[in-house]
Amino acid sequence: MQSRIFSYALTQPKTRMSVLSFLDLSSYAGLAATGLFTLNILLGTLLGIAYKKHRYWVKLPQSIKQINIYKLHNCTAYIALLLMLIHPIFLLFDPKTTFKFIDIVFPLNAPHQKLFVALGTLSMFAIFTLVITSQKVVKNRMSFRTWKNIHLISYFVAPLFILHGIVMDPQLLDRPLDLLDAEKILSELCLVILVAAGIFRYRYHLTNQQSKTKKSL
Repeated sequence: MQSRIFSYALTQPKTRMSVLSFLDLSSYAGLAATGLFTLNILLGTLLGIAYKKHRYWVKLPQSIKQINIYKLHNCTAYIALLLMLIHPIFLLFDPKTTFKFIDIVFPLNAPHQKLFVALGTLSMFAIFTLVITSQKVVKNRMSFRTWKNIHLISYFVAPLFILHGIVMDPQLLDRPLDLLDAEKILSELCLVILVAAGIFRYRYHLTNQQSKTKKSL
């Protein structure tokens, strides 16, 4: 019986384990950063309103209300920024891409899809600035209004990064854009969520300003 099993195993074709390339790792890192940025913006939107006074928040279980939204917001920002920095670095180690470091920080001569790469580079520098200005050493040197205005840019920067992920070809083959690809659909969903969060935050700001104006009259 054992010899039959052994001979059967020898006659079967050998299967190779699929190994992720650095290009694949870059794509997955960007996708993970997209999800975390979306969560981060939603948490920031929650912090920007009086959510603890809302009737829905009051009805939530105590275990959920004990979550420190501010710390979670900061934590997701740091992890998302790390993934965003790792995302292009993986390209430097993939022999198929021929990317160099200068192509990432200054993508005018990028070997593939230079305009779409530029969207990622611009959003990377902008998000890095947002995280740096959140540090107490920098934050304490500017007025609260200035700091708040800088961070409102996140509602435009994060969608820019997601748009970069949508228009880029994951394999850098300059193929026609497939908006129904699974990864693209996830990015498109995140983009819709961020746009909705931005509209909600803007409407909340207008309503709050109008109520303050009425009280002053």
